[in-house]
Amino acid sequence: MAGKILANLIIMGSGIMARAVVQAYRQALANASKNGVAQEAVQNAIRRGSKGMTEQEARQILGITEESTWEEILKKYDTLFERNTKNGSFYLQSKVHRAKECLENVYQVKGEGTG
Repeated sequence: MAGKILANLIIMGSGIMARAVVQAYRQALANASKNGVAQEAVQNAIRRGSKGMTEQEARQILGITEESTWEEILKKYDTLFERNTKNGSFYLQSKVHRAKECLENVYQVKGEGTG
């Protein structure tokens, strides 16, 4: 008998809490839309998500200078990529790959073939 009453109290209490959370969430959304906070948060998330690797960061990862040729970049890329394939650091391997992609775009714009 006491268990049944306790179970009913827990169920009723959780229903009240759920309604209160939903109401608070709706109020927070209404306040955010009045202040423009929601739109600003979405724009910041988009900016963070689309932020790519800079040319300087790519050069640091591959350990090259601005005077490096495309062939030197490929040689460094191959060396670092293979090292991380053998020793198992997928994170570093992906960073090396992204660095090469970034510099590939830079060198295509400069007109120094990437073929």
